[in-house]
Amino acid sequence: MTADHSITSGERTVSGALALTMHLLFLALIVFGVSWQKREPVAMVAELWSNLPPLPAPQAEPPPKVEPAPPKLAPKPEPKPLPKADIDLREKKEKELKAKELKAKELKAKEQALAEKKRREEQALAEKKKREEQARLEALKKQQAQEAEAKRAAQEQADALNKLAQQQAAAQASEVDKYKQLIADRIRRFIIEPPGLQGNPQVELDVTVLPGGEVLDVKTRKGSGQPAWDAAVERAVRRAQPLPLPQDPTLHSRFRELNLRFRPKE
Repeated sequence: MTADHSITSGERTVSGALALTMHLLFLALIVFGVSWQKREPVAMVAELWSNLPPLPAPQAEPPPKVEPAPPKLAPKPEPKPLPKADIDLREKKEKELKAKELKAKELKAKEQALAEKKRREEQALAEKKKREEQARLEALKKQQAQEAEAKRAAQEQADALNKLAQQQAAAQASEVDKYKQLIADRIRRFIIEPPGLQGNPQVELDVTVLPGGEVLDVKTRKGSGQPAWDAAVERAVRRAQPLPLPQDPTLHSRFRELNLRFRPKE
């Protein structure tokens, strides 16, 4: 507000000075004209002065705006000192509160430690179970592999034994056939063909042989229809003993009961 008032007053002063200057210039002009023409001096001067514009009336400056003073605050009363009993009680409560906070922190830390311990134990137990399960699976796989290997080996052994048994059976069958043929050939050497034999009759005999090749019994299972031929073959069997047997004693049982067939033209 003070700055605005100063600027307005200055402008008014300048305006007044300019007006005064203009009046002086007009006066000087009038004086110069009077002294130059010297005609109707009084009337010109009066007319010039009468034609001058009136001076502006000075305006009253408004009073400066006064800011209201802030209200004065009453001084704060000084706090009264607490009694010693209240101070002790407050300190006691503060200590109890700090003790509770410390106890709560310790309890929380203990709970966290217990939770961490439990988590580690559960993790260790889970890892142990996992290792045990892996070991069990590996042992099961190993056992299955061993069983499969044993089964395969047993099958191979069974196949080998079966093959060997077949080979032995074939060899024994060949040996039996061989000695049966030797026995038949030996008996044929002792057959004396009866006179008047007709055709090619066949006689079938059952011969019981002892382990040493001796003939225990000879029976005609199926006669040829010509008794002379049948009797000649029976006599040849008895004369041919001991019959040839294989050296392997396990084959002698195959020669205990022999079934033999003979024809005269073989």
